[in-house]
Amino acid sequence: MRKTLIAGNWKMNLTDSEAGNLAADIKDKLDDKYFQKIDVLLCSSFVSLIAVKQSIENSKLRLGAQDIFYENDGPYTGEISGSMLLSAGCEYVIVGHSERRKYFYETNVIVNKKIKKSLEFNLLPILCVGETIVEREDEIFEGVIEEQIIDSLEGVSPENIKKIIIAYEPVWAIGTGVNATPAQSGKIHKFIRTVVAKIYDSDTANNLLIIYGGSLNGKNAHEMLSEPGIDGALIGGASLDAEQFKGIVKTAYKIRTDQ
Repeated sequence: MRKTLIAGNWKMNLTDSEAGNLAADIKDKLDDKYFQKIDVLLCSSFVSLIAVKQSIENSKLRLGAQDIFYENDGPYTGEISGSMLLSAGCEYVIVGHSERRKYFYETNVIVNKKIKKSLEFNLLPILCVGETIVEREDEIFEGVIEEQIIDSLEGVSPENIKKIIIAYEPVWAIGTGVNATPAQSGKIHKFIRTVVAKIYDSDTANNLLIIYGGSLNGKNAHEMLSEPGIDGALIGGASLDAEQFKGIVKTAYKIRTDQ
């Protein structure tokens, strides 16, 4: 059975001391039993990675980054390399988040290069895919998502695809207060598995971790995470609240225990 992943994406929030304190608070709130069925990941800003790493030492919490550059080093002001992320203690990295695509014009080609660079450094990529409200209303969203997946995974070997997590994030539901329904999300998660099966095979698709990334919070966590095929969540705002984040982990644990 696929293991549930609950990931907090803190985005451009918190100073290093605030991030360290939040990580420590989350650590204190989560009993060891939760980690038997749930992987819990914290993705802070680059400047806070060391502080978060120190706060979660001797725990089963995982550390991730919000982005990576596709070169090893060089004259790329403001970017961060795989070796830098490894040295900070990262195990995961978010790639192709809709905000990166929207505000920084990241294309599928760029996302593909970042996926490959992450794998080169043994960082587990969380590949984000999803449609805008216009693409959904025009009923072209499946084609958009399929193209994102095919282009982003171009040249990724059958062995390496097993290391990738896909996060479905309906762009129209991120930070808007509008949520995709469990049925809508479940349908897209199933569609994503179909696309991956066409590229690779059905076993690979069935074992792939696909999580939801569209404004999941304490109020909608149970119904969303109960939907078949949804293997966890990439959480934004709600992950900045230690008590709410713990509640989501607890909900995911109960769902997995009852299955």
